[in-house]
Amino acid sequence: MSLTCATPPVTKPKPPSATSIPAILKILQDEWDAVMLHSFTLKQQLQTARQELSHALYQHDAACRVIARLTKEVTAAREALATLKPQAGIAQNATAQPALAAEAGGIAAQPTEQAGITEDVIQKLQEKATVLTQERKRRGRSVPEELVSQENIRSFQTLASHPGLHSASVPGILALDIHASDTSKILTGGADKNATVFNKDTEQIVAVLKGHSKKITKVVYHPEEDVAITASSDSTIRIWNVQTCQTSLLLKAHEAPVNGLSLHPTGDYLLSSSLDSYWAFSDIRTGRLLTKVSGQSQQPLTTAQFHPDGLIFGTGTADSQVKIWDLKEQSNVANFPGHTGPITAISFSENGYYLATSAEDSCVKLWDLRKLKNFKTLQLDEGYEVKDICFDQSGTYLAIAGTDVRVYLCKMWSELKILNDHTALATGVRFGKHAQYVASTSMDRTLKLYGQA
Repeated sequence: MSLTCATPPVTKPKPPSATSIPAILKILQDEWDAVMLHSFTLKQQLQTARQELSHALYQHDAACRVIARLTKEVTAAREALATLKPQAGIAQNATAQPALAAEAGGIAAQPTEQAGITEDVIQKLQEKATVLTQERKRRGRSVPEELVSQENIRSFQTLASHPGLHSASVPGILALDIHASDTSKILTGGADKNATVFNKDTEQIVAVLKGHSKKITKVVYHPEEDVAITASSDSTIRIWNVQTCQTSLLLKAHEAPVNGLSLHPTGDYLLSSSLDSYWAFSDIRTGRLLTKVSGQSQQPLTTAQFHPDGLIFGTGTADSQVKIWDLKEQSNVANFPGHTGPITAISFSENGYYLATSAEDSCVKLWDLRKLKNFKTLQLDEGYEVKDICFDQSGTYLAIAGTDVRVYLCKMWSELKILNDHTALATGVRFGKHAQYVASTSMDRTLKLYGQA
């Protein structure tokens, strides 16, 4: 049996000079100086790295700005080309019939000539109105069994808030609409010049529609197709294929910002109004401008909406007038005075004889189209701003968006619910199918959804 001896640890001898306190202090001082010098060197290197990173970020930002500017210029050039090509064709053949503009950059532009509302178009409008009127009579006074009750409306609360649909640098969602067949799809238009299609069930952005050069003022989601329609302050209207995120038609019916947009019940024709004091009626299948009519008083038009039957429609003016028009005759058949300030929104009830209007006077007026008179005024809080009003599909409820979001029970005209979760002015409000939920947009950049928890 052998024994193994442990090796004693090696002790580093002290330097000969460390034999006194002054010498030890000198050694400590030298080590301190070395540590400080190393720390100073590291700080210098950190500062240099920060400067290099800042320079790289600045270069990246500059590159992004250049790319954005070039993209905008390319888009503008394509639109100019789309406009110039049909004009050149008309100049070469002055007697030719108005035709759809040649494709340029994937966009067809609307000819400026009025094709007129032909007998075929009038017959199509009349047939659709007859069908809709018969359906309304068949429904009678009953409401859908799936319709949310008054008690449930009173229990509505915020279910979701989505702030990331539009740019944070240009705050504000200005317009809202919901797909009538697939109410999970919501269309919004923003001050950032873009429109967004959002699926509320998956909470995913389906499409971002880019092309307008100024803010989007109104949006319409086609009730039967995956087609979006947007109006803008750049005086144009775009028809979008949502699946490809591309503009299929560019309508240029106006010379000033477009602020009213309504799709005819046939799904084939579009009503628009503008600050140029004209309303226009266009074919969204061919892109043809069928007619364009002045609002008579030469006052800027502020909004427009089709009656559910599609044979009449209403427009609002900057001088507080609500005008009812006969589409076939293109004539003003009734006027509803009484508001103060520009008209901000109008909405026809599905029952066919109620019209709700709002202006910059903190109230909503209800009109009976059969008697052509104001039968109810909902006086809101002093200073209340109304930006949008909307009946649900059954005509049972009325929603108001502005300083807050409010839901009223029709016929009784009693207030059911106030939803005030937005931190800025609400700009749009719509009901989901059977009023199962309410959606609203706001200048705080959010889309909010309300319903039963």
